[in-house]
Amino acid sequence: MARDVQITFDCADPAALAAFWGEALGYRLQDPPGGFASWDEALEAMGVPPEKRNDASAVVDPGGSGPRLFFQRVPEGKQAKNRVHLDVRAAPGLDGEARMAALEAEAERLVSRGATRLRRHDPTPPLGAGHILMADPEGNEFCLD
Repeated sequence: MARDVQITFDCADPAALAAFWGEALGYRLQDPPGGFASWDEALEAMGVPPEKRNDASAVVDPGGSGPRLFFQRVPEGKQAKNRVHLDVRAAPGLDGEARMAALEAEAERLVSRGATRLRRHDPTPPLGAGHILMADPEGNEFCLD
């Protein structure tokens, strides 16, 4: 039986990191529970104090096919290189210089939204199509592929 997958990020600022990844992937903030016009209204009704309202956030694929991304506040910062990371498929169907140009454009867009460019890996035929290693605003590595 196939399972749904959620990807969870430990972070310092769930709302900000959810906004970054929503922008990066074309996702949207998860809707508040039914009967509430906003998350602030829902959290107020649930009795969540203001200082706890950024303890978690989530973004979802508007088309419903991609995994939910969940962001939870933790006290410690990032310690080491990620052992698992996301590959953002920013140049599907493109090869060579057209592919790398599309990846460069996406890298620039994400840097303007808080990402850090770490390293470019040029194509190495026949196996390597090339990619750009990036970090999100809290230092989590991901690849533009």
